[in-house]
Amino acid sequence: MQLKQNIFIIVRHNLKGVIGVSELFWNDQSESQKEEYIEMLKILGSLSNLFSDSNSPYLYYRAHENLFCASFDAKNLSRGDVSYDAIKDRVGIGLKTFLQNNGRTYQKVAEFNGDSDKIRKLKSHEEIVYMIAELRNKRIEVTQNITDATDSVYHLITREPGKMNVFETPLDLVDINSIRIQKKQNKNTIRFTDKYNEYSYSLSKNTLLKRFYTQEQNKIVTFDVDILENPFELLKSMQVKIADSRLISESKENYIVLPLYSPNRGDVPQRSGLNQWNAQGRVRHPDEVYIPIPAWIHETFDTFFAYAKQRKVKGESAKDSPTFQVELPNGDVMKCKVAQSGGKALMSDPNKDLGRWILRDVLKIVPNHLVNMSTLNEIGIDSVKLTKKAEDYYLLDFMETGSYTEFKEENA
Repeated sequence: MQLKQNIFIIVRHNLKGVIGVSELFWNDQSESQKEEYIEMLKILGSLSNLFSDSNSPYLYYRAHENLFCASFDAKNLSRGDVSYDAIKDRVGIGLKTFLQNNGRTYQKVAEFNGDSDKIRKLKSHEEIVYMIAELRNKRIEVTQNITDATDSVYHLITREPGKMNVFETPLDLVDINSIRIQKKQNKNTIRFTDKYNEYSYSLSKNTLLKRFYTQEQNKIVTFDVDILENPFELLKSMQVKIADSRLISESKENYIVLPLYSPNRGDVPQRSGLNQWNAQGRVRHPDEVYIPIPAWIHETFDTFFAYAKQRKVKGESAKDSPTFQVELPNGDVMKCKVAQSGGKALMSDPNKDLGRWILRDVLKIVPNHLVNMSTLNEIGIDSVKLTKKAEDYYLLDFMETGSYTEFKEENA
């Protein structure tokens, strides 16, 4: 194995739009972690003939995400819909793997399916490019807010015959002020640049691609991968060992998806949910919010919350339901409970904690301003995923627009 360590720094603009200096993520990791990561990549690559007949190693992106997080003790963010796949030490990491080819290929970095109708109404390439740039920046900034990241980087594994290579490059905002749109365009794509990167937007697929430079001078590490000619024989030879091993049976992931809006109205109500602070009656704190729990959730997933398991009458108040811990994407833990008549609300305890995090820290909404559907559409998020890890411990992640509708269609 050849380790080619390029010790250098990246001059870049960070997520707040300020020019700064950032060291490579790779250089901050221990030698033992890097060695384990490379050895596991070699093992995964050796099994390539299970999936492909190419002489370039195959690497499934989900396997890459799990391996990266396990090797470097990073938090895996792939279960949520944010612009990072992992985070460690407040550095957000986008993971990508693709064929090396000529070392200057375009790769997908964002999708805008939820905004396609709005984009199609625009009349010029210039309008489209500026909207895409603004949407892209908004989503990166919201991801920063969700995770408390202060820096970000793309970690790349490129593959070529008999080899894998490691590269890292900044995960930049689009520099709006330096956008230049190429004069010559293809029918279904718009190519543009800023002072840092080259981009291509596909009108037909609603995807933004960025050109990645993975040439020799930018390479951090390269190593050989020996692809087994017949990996099936290896698996067959291990059959007895596998059968004799102590295997842990993993239960199916236990989760629900909750909307951040009213599914019946198709909008965020002005006096409930994320705008609960605006409800009539008593004086309320400007951070008072809740996440709606539709009634069918309690009926279909009747053991997910203690409230649903303990109630005896449909619609019974959740006033005395027990609290539980909810881990946020940034690693913080918030005390929450099921609340209100019929258990229709997921609230924090105290109530203002959830609103302070969602409204102020994530969405950056100023106090006493209403959240509406446009607010959510801009960031491409309209729901949250709540994963149950124990009776009193859950994980919360944001989900892309349409996730709740899809979840209900599959489960209600």
